[in-house]
Amino acid sequence: MIAWRLSSSDASSVTAEPSTQEKANALEARLVAFAVRIIPLANQLSATFAGRNVAGQLIRSGTSPAPNYAEARSAESRADFVHKLRIAVKELNETSIWLRVAAGSGLARTGDLSGLSAECDELRRILGASLRTARLRGVGGETAINGR
Repeated sequence: MIAWRLSSSDASSVTAEPSTQEKANALEARLVAFAVRIIPLANQLSATFAGRNVAGQLIRSGTSPAPNYAEARSAESRADFVHKLRIAVKELNETSIWLRVAAGSGLARTGDLSGLSAECDELRRILGASLRTARLRGVGGETAINGR
């Protein structure tokens, strides 16, 4: 849960707005919760040879974004921040594919995966937006060219 602080730029209107730190903490908590949800799914899949392979891939890619995001938050430079955030996004992209493979192959019921898939997609969008913002600001020595 995000703790809210009051900011009053105008004395007549007071609005509740989370701080940057609070937003980052909340995002990190969501990434950890996502990783925690991947583990029981992987355990469920591991009954067959194919299931063990998919489970292992899901464990690696699905639990990696949280520590990579934590590392990005304590990056040594702006370029390091962008690099670690990119890794987290790539791992979420890979996780999304493995969730689709698990559903499409019948290793897991689509209903069991829908919540995980939706959360994975939302986390990818959030981290992707952070990456775009960092690029637009020239973080990591890059400049915004053609909206990339």
